[in-house]
Amino acid sequence: MERDRTWFENELLARFTRYVKVFTTSDRHSQEVPSTSRQLDLARMLAEELAGLGVDDVDLDGKGYLVARLPASSQALEQATPVGFMSHVDTSPDSNGENVRPQLHRSYDGGRLRLAEDVVLDPDDYPGLRDYRGETIITSDGSTLLGADDKAGIAEIMTAVAWLSDHPEFPHGPVEIIFTPDEEIGRGMDHFPKEKLQARYCYTIDGGDEGTVEAECFSAYLAHVEFTGRVIHPGRARGKLANAVAMAGQFLALLPRSETPEATDGRYGFYCPLESSGDMGSAYVDLLIRDFEMEEVERRIESLHAIARAVEAGFPGGSVRVEATEQYRNMRDILQDHPRTVAHAKEAIAETGMDPKLEIIRGGTDGSRLTQMGVPTPNIFTGAQNMHGRHEWVALPAMVRSSKTILNLIRLWGEDV
Repeated sequence: MERDRTWFENELLARFTRYVKVFTTSDRHSQEVPSTSRQLDLARMLAEELAGLGVDDVDLDGKGYLVARLPASSQALEQATPVGFMSHVDTSPDSNGENVRPQLHRSYDGGRLRLAEDVVLDPDDYPGLRDYRGETIITSDGSTLLGADDKAGIAEIMTAVAWLSDHPEFPHGPVEIIFTPDEEIGRGMDHFPKEKLQARYCYTIDGGDEGTVEAECFSAYLAHVEFTGRVIHPGRARGKLANAVAMAGQFLALLPRSETPEATDGRYGFYCPLESSGDMGSAYVDLLIRDFEMEEVERRIESLHAIARAVEAGFPGGSVRVEATEQYRNMRDILQDHPRTVAHAKEAIAETGMDPKLEIIRGGTDGSRLTQMGVPTPNIFTGAQNMHGRHEWVALPAMVRSSKTILNLIRLWGEDV
């Protein structure tokens, strides 16, 4: 069936530029669910749009989880395998996500794009730009992130739903649409209403380079390290003071520099200091621990305990406590037992004219957690690049192909009766 590129481009541009203007940054310090109530603004907008597209079964709860169901296109396909598509509404707190002003660079000439005085997209630094000469590139104005992670995924899913609404003759089985909050702070599935889900398989639309399928991710832990000092007046501190700020600094200095995000790639994991604060009496450091193998994760956790003991030895009277909490596991170990999920994804991508590429995620998705919950969920590309920062960009043709990949997957699973 012919799918008009102009229709997809117009639909995606309208939706994406509308969604990125909604301020949805999550907050890792908040204990609310969702962590910021502003995420509900976009979730409510999406619920209304789905209803406007003729989706009768739309369920949005007070925690920000939206589950919508499209029934099979015919009685004959009601027994087809139900499949879901998921994206998250929040954007990363690592960069400003308020007052996003999307910029369209039409007929991109292949040169440098200056977004702000200190924000330049140079093809020498970001060679992927050269693949889209003559096409439309979307960026922020350089003062904020763009929010393509994951509003590109949301726009691509919603565009696929809009296309289905316009083409009731398109054959498909039961389809579920899922939008979640707080993915960027590792809590996206903490309160997920799994009992509402009918899909037996799912796909997160939350990847990067077009044409990629990701069926393996980091195993992830968050380490919280607390430093308790002994405070004495600095003028009388000799032999008595244990400064918690200095203890935290020493702890960070003892982390191996060869195992940081900036020093690793491929299948090598890392420690990533995330945040630190405190005073002479008490301080803390939060770190991310990431690796593809649990043995390496466990080694790093034990190393943090060893570093803590070394810091205590150097600061008599002070104490250090390390607490490591699991965030998600490598989905590889489960997905390898469900080869159809990846096979269908690769076929759906190939049907758009691309060569599918199987890659690993140096990170994780809500799909990592959903896979552990019993719903195998690989990750599919959105086209987003340089995520979480002011250099973020996405090419419109990649978004078109992502949306078409979703439609191809819906058809393929509809044939899986």
